[in-house]
Amino acid sequence: MPGLVGLVTKMPRALAERELERMVAALRHESFYETGTWIDESLGVYVGWAERKGSFADAMPIANEQGDVVLLFSGEEFPEPGTPRRLKERGHTLDLKGPSYLVHAYEEDSSFPAGLNGRFHGLVADRRRGTAKLFNDRYGMHRLYYHESKEAFYFAAEAKAILALHPEFRKPDRRGLGEFVACGCVLENRTFFENIHVLPVAAAWTFRAGSIEERNRYFIASEWENQPEVDLETYYQNLREVFSRNLPRYFNGGEPVGVSLTGGLDSRMIMAWHKSTPGSLPCYSFGGTYRDCRDVAIARKVAEVCEQPHHVIPVGKEFLSRFSHYAERTVYLTDGCASVNRAADLYVNEAARAIAPVRMTGNYGGEVLRRIVAFKAGVPDSGLFRPEFVSEIETAVATYSQLRNTNPISFAVFRQAPWHHYGLQALEQTQVALRSPYLDNEFVRTVFQAPRAALNGNDISLRLIADGNASLRQIPTDRGYGGRSLPLYSAAARSFIEFTVKAEYAYDYGMPQWVAQIDHILSPLHLERIFLGRHKFAHFRVWYGGPLSEYVKQMLLDSRTLKRPYLNPAAVEAVVHCHVTGQKNYTSEIHQLLTLELMHRQFLDSSMLDS
Repeated sequence: MPGLVGLVTKMPRALAERELERMVAALRHESFYETGTWIDESLGVYVGWAERKGSFADAMPIANEQGDVVLLFSGEEFPEPGTPRRLKERGHTLDLKGPSYLVHAYEEDSSFPAGLNGRFHGLVADRRRGTAKLFNDRYGMHRLYYHESKEAFYFAAEAKAILALHPEFRKPDRRGLGEFVACGCVLENRTFFENIHVLPVAAAWTFRAGSIEERNRYFIASEWENQPEVDLETYYQNLREVFSRNLPRYFNGGEPVGVSLTGGLDSRMIMAWHKSTPGSLPCYSFGGTYRDCRDVAIARKVAEVCEQPHHVIPVGKEFLSRFSHYAERTVYLTDGCASVNRAADLYVNEAARAIAPVRMTGNYGGEVLRRIVAFKAGVPDSGLFRPEFVSEIETAVATYSQLRNTNPISFAVFRQAPWHHYGLQALEQTQVALRSPYLDNEFVRTVFQAPRAALNGNDISLRLIADGNASLRQIPTDRGYGGRSLPLYSAAARSFIEFTVKAEYAYDYGMPQWVAQIDHILSPLHLERIFLGRHKFAHFRVWYGGPLSEYVKQMLLDSRTLKRPYLNPAAVEAVVHCHVTGQKNYTSEIHQLLTLELMHRQFLDSSMLDS
């Protein structure tokens, strides 16, 4: 993911510069990235960056008029309208359309970066005070990794930039690996690497004379949690006002915006309230090969009502023919935080960039507005892992249980978002700028005042859609909500849709083994054509047993894989054989095994875990 890298150190400049150059090189993934460096030897600060050309942060560094305050910034910030103009009226020199106002926001606001709104990280060097402040957003979504040693404090948008300097850090954190197997992500501020950590949310860490001085937080969740609860109607009116007022700022900027439309509620809320000139806002959806899924069919109708063009980005033979490339790149680009099944997301976002470099999504709407829990923890029962490693997985399950014991909205935005959602976001942002109005500071703060009844259904979202564009309220969602049908018909339609959703999930991922055996017997009938493609565009159970079976066997039956000390090789061989022959369903297990193996080959093969 584009971002900053660097070190704060007292080491000689020549050595620090060499290390900085190597860190920057580790982030130079695409031809459309711009890179650069900035150094202040007196502060012991060495910073580099890689950013998409033309992006919000493609103008680094930013300095005040005297040149004694310099800001390095990555990500995007969505300020109150008129903020740059107000700062200019106070005598500051800045470009009203760019990020140059940020350095002046630091000068004017003693609580900086608490007033910033977006997903970002940055460093501000203040020569007047002799300090440097490293900071990130309050959700921790624009991640920074770090490592502390006697020689330097290293930080980087990608862990591989630190690994490029210090191969000895290629030591796997067994607890982190256990959490990945149990939860699909690493929890808290850990990583896959023993000596590399993640900067906590809302961090503002101060350095002086090449060493860390303070580890502060500029925001804590209780500031929002302790707000008084309001009644349902007051909550709705507040939410509507905040959403409608703040949404336009997410369409501002110098780059074209495209809307990633689904058949659900959250992207439709955006379309209902953003009033674009007909034909000016490209929309697109991701499709499969069996049929137009409901996302595509419904998004097409939504775009038509809004008089906007709609495109379908298909995932089919071309993607499958290059799956090894996309799988390996997915794991590599995200330092293992995105699993191989997200390879299709890398593929479609490459295509999305050709439509518009900024991708507007409804991401996080369900988590914030409806308290959707997107990941859980569990111990696999496939026998793949040896007992000593199973204990790490059990520890992860216990950790997850403890972490869930918090305010559900706090869990969604301060834990689930930076841990579970980070991997996909990081992958997508290698290609496009990903935006969502549902992590807007004022919006999330407003949701913390919701009465319990407002968070247990779709009524609030449907009402917001209706108030923004009544015609969009008349189109049923992918799950059958909304629309103009009679109540009895709507209930029957939703029941059928729910059946197809569950049937497709079962057929594609969650098919019990006894059903898989029956399906294997009936395979000449091609029953998958009945279920697949109605709601999803990726079908890994079928792909792993068909067009990707040779890749699965090549990777997982390789001697290097079978020698991993936490795996039971006989169980791995049985899983591969039973799945590719269609006798059983081990889709999720193969996702994990492939991801872990690619992690080893790209990052960990010199590690102590293999000794």
